[in-house]
Amino acid sequence: MPNIGGSIVSILQGSNSIDTSAIVTQLVAATRAPKQEVLTGRLSDNNARISALASAASSLDTFSSALTDVLKDSSFSGQPASNDPTIVAVSSLPGGTPKGLPAQIEVSQLASGQILESVNLADINQPVGLGTLTLTTASGAHTITIDGTNNTLGGLADAINAADAGVTATIVGDNRGARLVLKGATGDANAFTLTNEATDTADIDLQRFTFDGATGGMTKRQSALDSIVFIDGVEMQNDTNTLENAIPFLRIDLNKAAPGTTVTLATNQPTKSTKDLVNEFISAYNTLRSALNTASVTGADASTAGVLASDTAIREMKNQLGRLTTTQLASTGNYKTLNDLGIKTNIDGTLSLDSARLDAAILADPGGVALMLNPTTSTDTDPGLAAAVQKIRDNLQADGGPLASSKSKYESLQKELSKQLEKLDSDMADYEERLSIVYTRLATQLGAFRATQSYLDQQVALWSNKDG
Repeated sequence: MPNIGGSIVSILQGSNSIDTSAIVTQLVAATRAPKQEVLTGRLSDNNARISALASAASSLDTFSSALTDVLKDSSFSGQPASNDPTIVAVSSLPGGTPKGLPAQIEVSQLASGQILESVNLADINQPVGLGTLTLTTASGAHTITIDGTNNTLGGLADAINAADAGVTATIVGDNRGARLVLKGATGDANAFTLTNEATDTADIDLQRFTFDGATGGMTKRQSALDSIVFIDGVEMQNDTNTLENAIPFLRIDLNKAAPGTTVTLATNQPTKSTKDLVNEFISAYNTLRSALNTASVTGADASTAGVLASDTAIREMKNQLGRLTTTQLASTGNYKTLNDLGIKTNIDGTLSLDSARLDAAILADPGGVALMLNPTTSTDTDPGLAAAVQKIRDNLQADGGPLASSKSKYESLQKELSKQLEKLDSDMADYEERLSIVYTRLATQLGAFRATQSYLDQQVALWSNKDG
């Protein structure tokens, strides 16, 4: 690269021109470099803070969500079970843990839908008669019309299905011929009739497909009934064999009526212990805390300090997580906090476990410890572990909260630094333009000086010759 001083000296020593472009370029670069280095360094550090803060927020969110999922896992809480699934089967419903187990259930009667069967006809295309019938269900009265366009067994079935009255019509066949089968929805309230009213015009053939609730051309093969069960002696009637409101968060499927037989509904033993849960929690917590420690470590200089060493949001996150061991998770019982179970906070903020103390607590009150960590229903006074962590996460990530405030601060600084870099570009362009003008003029003046010097040299030489 041309030297500024050398370019000027060259013309004084006889060069015909000065490299003004090189001089301007070097002056602009010398002025820009220190300013740009500071700005790009600050921008790089700030971008690293934005990335690290987002990573910390994401890690906290993942920790909270994973803990919630683990506590919902039946491997820790156990799975509802029936001692006779041929009569009653059970499964968990989302939203909570089944309450009131174990329970005794007796299935006195299954819910059923009314079924009617018609007389046999030769095949599906045999005429059934002309006129209208009235199909009456829980949804009201529906007119079924048979005319020359649909006067077949199949046409009658299609007309009933098209009424969308809650009754399904099918055609079945065997070596005796084809017949119409009508089936209604389960439940006593869903009984139905198919009648020829006095004002209707069903001919004698079509009247073979009537049923007034007691008699008619069709035969009732099954009545519409509600299910009847006794849960711990309390009678319950429903129009379905799937009960989802009898016991909170428990689905009960009635498979067979068995009057006089009692089935036990309970929760089987979890495949993982409370101690397994505690150890998994501590391991995940320590992974999160160690990452926060690394990101926020203070060092002797910038090269050894963590990228979030002075960040208030990370400091608050560590403070709130650090109070978790003394946070009340249950309002009653001998075990209310993680500290009561032998979980303590180390100097660096990570957790450690006194296994003997936890074993003693589980031995003394296994149900109380389990409910403290994972209550049946989380409340403000009995939040449980997952809700306590979720509250910390929500507080930190709330609008106006620590994480949101730090993010906003860094994003504002990012915009400001980017503007300063843009301004530096603009300022340097103006500076380069001014320097170009100055050094162009300088080159012109130096050229004039050189011409004057040459003239004077000639004159001095002439004078010297005359004097000689």
